[in-house]
Parts: sequence; structure tokens; C-alpha cells
Amino acid sequence: MTPLLRRIVTEKRSLVLPLAIALLVNLVGYSFIVRPRGVKAAGAADRAAAAEAGLRNAEHELTVARALVTGKARADEELSAFYQKVLPSDQEAARRMTYASLPELARRSGVTWASRRQEVEKSGQTKDEKLGHLVITMVLQGSYEDFRQFVYALESAPEFLIVDNVQLTEGNPNEPHTFVITMSTYFRENGNGA
Repeated sequence: MTPLLRRIVTEKRSLVLPLAIALLVNLVGYSFIVRPRGVKAAGAADRAAAAEAGLRNAEHELTVARALVTGKARADEELSAFYQKVLPSDQEAARRMTYASLPELARRSGVTWASRRQEVEKSGQTKDEKLGHLVITMVLQGSYEDFRQFVYALESAPEFLIVDNVQLTEGNPNEPHTFVITMSTYFRENGNGA
């Protein structure tokens, strides 16, 4: 200590001593009370932030799960409606649906149909199968544009038909083209749906 500082401490001891004790008490209080509580409060804030992030994540997962359940329920409803309203109720209804409508569609499109064959495709049917598969093969003759119009009319028709294959056989320039179109439709087995 410098002589000046020593002289001040000696002369003002009544003032310096209480200040030194207060400083010491403050240091002890900060070390044992304030600092641990500050660390604890910071830890609590970190835990609160982590809990809030966990809550947001859980709410997001809940929203996704609800959307999945809603989507599955809607898909089940749409599939049930498809089975009940769109698909023919049985094999005979599927044959009736295509028997008159396809030649009429060909006539309106300007192509002539030369022949038609319908057969039920067997796929190792079991008692649990819900759908049957009817395959229709038509041989049509006409111009390419008329055939395109037929395919467009076929695909926009209300009947559920899928174009599986199209073959074009070109003949002489003065003769009409020959088209072989293979289509499919499905029907409910035993008249029941999904």
C-alpha cells in the first residue's frame, strides 16, 4: 500500500471499515445467492424455450396426423362412392354398359366397327376378390381423324372404360385404316362393393 492510501485508511477507519464489510457482504451475497439464482433462472428459460419448441413440434405432428386421418376417411368415402356409383354392379351390367354404347359411339364418330369380342379375364379368382375385369376388343375401320374422335368420345364418356392398347393397320391409300382397340372395365364381383 502506498503511504497516502495507508494514511486515508487510518484516518477514515470508521468509514472505510463499514464499506469494506459491506463490500465483502455483497461479494458473499452475490457468490452464494444472486449468481446461483441467475444460473437457475437462465436454465429455466432454456427449459421453457425447449418446452415451447416441443409443444410447437407436437402441435405440428397433431395437425399432420389429423390431416392424414381426414384424408384417409375422404379417400375411403370416394373409393366407396366409386364402387357404388361408377363401377357396374356385376358382370352382366358391365356387358350391357358396353354392348350398345360402343357401337353407337363408333357410328357417331364416323368409324365402322367390324367386330367386337368381350371376355372376362380370370386372375386366379378367390372368394375375397371384389373386382372382376372385362376386356373388350373392337376392330374399327375409318380415317385417322375419325378414330381420334372416337377415342376422345370414349375417354370423355360417363362409362368407366380404360383404353389398354391401340393397333393401327395401314392398308392401301384408297382404303380405310383398320384399328384394333383393346379396352377394359371393371365390375363388382357378386354385386357387392368395397
